[in-house]
Formats: sequence, C-alpha cells, structure tokens
Amino acid sequence: MAARTVRLHVDGRLVRERRDRMNDPASPGDLALRPLSARSVVLSLLLGTHPPELPVRELVRLVEGFGIGGSTVRAALSRMAAGGDLRRTDGGYRLSERLLERQRRQDEAVHPRTRAWEGDWETLVVTATGREPGERADLRARLTALRLAELREGVWLRPANLCRPLPAGLDRVAERLDSRPGRPSRELAARLWPLADWSATAGALLARVERAGSPADRLTAFAAVVRHLLADPVLPPELLPDHWPGGALREAYTEYQREQARQVRTRSTRT
Repeated sequence: MAARTVRLHVDGRLVRERRDRMNDPASPGDLALRPLSARSVVLSLLLGTHPPELPVRELVRLVEGFGIGGSTVRAALSRMAAGGDLRRTDGGYRLSERLLERQRRQDEAVHPRTRAWEGDWETLVVTATGREPGERADLRARLTALRLAELREGVWLRPANLCRPLPAGLDRVAERLDSRPGRPSRELAARLWPLADWSATAGALLARVERAGSPADRLTAFAAVVRHLLADPVLPPELLPDHWPGGALREAYTEYQREQARQVRTRSTRT
C-alpha cells in the first residue's frame, strides 16, 4: 500500500505526518467461525450476565443447552477456576477481577457513551523513551482499547466524542492535546480506520446471525459480533460512511442478551 501524508494542526501548528498502512486492517466478510469450546461458552454466558455469577447447576444446564456434555462443562469450570478466569463462590462461579475489566469493555462496546462532537480531536503524543518492547506493546494495546488510532509512531488520535476519561497513568508516558485536522475530518477518519472493511464484516455478521438456527450457532455468531463491536471506532455520525451498520449490530446483540437473560430467569424459576 502506498504511503500517505496527512496534515494535522496541533495547537495551531501544522504537523506533517507520513504513514503507510491502515490501523488494524480487517478482512471483510471473513466469517470462518469456529465452534466455541466449553471454556468459551462459559465465558460468553458470564460476560453477558449481570452480575456475572451463576450457580454451578444453572451454569452446567445452560452450557449443556449448547451441545456440550455436563462432565466436559464441570472439567472446564475446574480448570478455569485454577487458571484464574473464575472465582468460586458459595454454590457457584463468578468472573475473576481480571475478566470483570473485560466485561466492562464489552459493555462499553455494546452501549458506548458518546457526546455531541464539536470538531476537536483527542490526541496523545507518546513522550516516554527507553521502554522495553513488552511495555511498548502493552501501551499500544491500551491505546487501541481506548479507540485511538495511530497516525504515525507515537501519535494517537480520535474525534473527541466519547464520554470516558483517559487512565491517569497515561500522563506518565504521553502528552494529551486537543487538535483540529488541516484536512476534512471525514477524510482523516477514513485513513485512520478501515471503515469499509468494518462495515462489510458487520453486514456479513448480521446475515450470519439471521441464518443461525441452533443455540450453538447463534452463540458462536454473537460472540463474533461482540469481538467486532470492540473494534468499532464509534465515530461521530458525520464522519461515517452511508448506511453504517454499527447501530443494527448493537441492536441485534442487545436483543440476544435479553433472550439469554429470559432463559436464565426461566430456568432459575423452574429449579
């Protein structure tokens, strides 16, 4: 892919940035979804449950509904507790503290909190030097999870339309700025994120959800939906391509969550 030059005004100064790839390239329509393991089914159920805790008997019954045997489920639960994925409670299992953070990110992906956009871009310039490769990779993962995109090495930005504070620890490694791009924001957004690819995959996922018949197929499809929503940049509407499917994907998953919650309540009442 040819390198591109993007002009960006930061505090009134024009900065020329050169980049030669998109952020997080996607493969549109690539939906070779593998069946979920017992561990993945347990995690999917608990990540979608609030609070994320279920009795052992109920959890086993729910997972059996996806075609996984009870002995396999119990073995998976034991391994997950030993590995730190789950915490044993009185009569049940609960997500560990580490996975509660994953649930929080998932909830924000499904129901992002936004505010009216006035044209500013949230910009972080990494200032720390001498960091180990692992530290740099961890910082990149944290900034990506915050839905920032990398313009060039060490320069991350996004439209300032999200209602979420940046972690205080970032102040030790990066400088935060408010900026205004020198070119149309819609054009800059299209260069920073593979919007057409994301949209195409979202459309394929919606079609896959419609075709899914068995409970296992539906759970597999919706697990992929959640993963895809985590990669949604959640841009202001005026920066998105026409017919953006993000809202439809969220509505479909929210309805699936309601279905799962109803099943949990129904099974609990019967027991």
